[in-house]
Amino acid sequence: MTAPVRVRFAPSPTGYLHIGGVRTALFNWLFAHHNKGTFILRIEDTDASRSTDESIREILESMKWLGLDCDEGPFRQTERQSIYKEKVEQLISANKAYPCFCTTEVLDQKRKEAQAKGLKPKYDGTCRDLSETPDGVPFVIRFKVPLEGAVTIKDILRGNVVFQNEELDDLIILRTDGSPTYNFVVVVDDGDMGITHVIRGDDHLSNTPRQALLYDGLGLPRPEFAHISMILGPDKTRLSKRHGATSVLAYRDMGYLPEAVINYLARLGWSHGDQEIFSRQEMTQHFSLENITTSAAIFNPEKLQWLNQQYIQNTDPIKLAEQLEPFLIKEGVLIEQHGLSIKEIAKPIPSLNQRSQTLIEMAQKSAFYFKKDLTFDEKARDKFLNKEIKPHIEKLITGINDMTLFEHDPLENLLKKVAEEAGLKLGKLAQPVRVALTGSTASPGIYDVILLLGKTTTLKRLNEGVGFIEKSCN
Repeated sequence: MTAPVRVRFAPSPTGYLHIGGVRTALFNWLFAHHNKGTFILRIEDTDASRSTDESIREILESMKWLGLDCDEGPFRQTERQSIYKEKVEQLISANKAYPCFCTTEVLDQKRKEAQAKGLKPKYDGTCRDLSETPDGVPFVIRFKVPLEGAVTIKDILRGNVVFQNEELDDLIILRTDGSPTYNFVVVVDDGDMGITHVIRGDDHLSNTPRQALLYDGLGLPRPEFAHISMILGPDKTRLSKRHGATSVLAYRDMGYLPEAVINYLARLGWSHGDQEIFSRQEMTQHFSLENITTSAAIFNPEKLQWLNQQYIQNTDPIKLAEQLEPFLIKEGVLIEQHGLSIKEIAKPIPSLNQRSQTLIEMAQKSAFYFKKDLTFDEKARDKFLNKEIKPHIEKLITGINDMTLFEHDPLENLLKKVAEEAGLKLGKLAQPVRVALTGSTASPGIYDVILLLGKTTTLKRLNEGVGFIEKSCN
């Protein structure tokens, strides 16, 4: 590559940033960083009727959460109108664009007539070579597409893709209200920003011949193109809400780590050998367009969940605690002003991270540790906290109270001794103790639970368990 790489991610702010859009952004980001180039964020908000500031905020928030920082931007097309009008005038002056006065009704009639004759319903060029133009009649500006020949798109992933000019019509580049159209502003922006590579979804491939002709018409070099495949759901249909969340921030709110989402999307259509888990540095080092497949990528929610669990298991507890904190508050485990340090929040993580697939699940499973007042599974409490187990729990309370060394081995010895003297298997004692300490039958290992809670809290909860038994037996 001779010129420094300059790529762009150009979302339209007409809704949330979806999974497919993020993968496009990621591939551009990785390509730029791999080649020590520039990653530009451009908001394509020319569709005033559908673009919203709320969508822009969500796009920026999504990019920030995923760590896809831009080197330039964000730019907004609505702030660049003077540039577009200048380029329209350039094309008109060069006789490469012209005003079209055909009304919507006339165009609809032409379309119907073409269809009736079995022809392609494209604009027939009525106004292309008008010698005189009417005054006071609304008009659009159309770009003159060559009537003969073909446009060859050199695609890095797909090779040469050929489009016949006769299949194209003179596209509108400026509407009657003076606003420029998508295909036109994309080309102007890419030229103005020095874009060297356009990496985008293959749903844009049909736009590419028109854009290529516009680059030529404006005297701009064509960028290199790479059209990546669509993402399909497990049923091989286009990814949609019925396959699960498609909004990036929805995955954040479901308790996924940004590193896991990035890793999963990088592998959705790109590979480096058989490696599944990549650090961002490794992704950047190995990324190349040549290793992107052109076949449709299949989105697998179970694979993403598995990957998220791998990241939860291997993320530093302090870093994980920072991401866990808002979920503890959201799930009602902690109040907003809880007064705990990140280090204190991180304390139970080593006992929970092997058992949690999402941060929501981890927050829920850590409730026994953070909450002063337990919420009991009533069926578990009624089943395990009964008069038969009461004397054994009391014996355990005495033993813990007398312990001078509150550590794993002495605890294990104590529980085994109490169980053996009671003629019980260890699990028959451990499960009632677990219910008394956590409110549930599912928790980390019983010794981990006791050590996490500490001697004082453990004794308090065991005594409360005995109190419940006494109350229920009366």
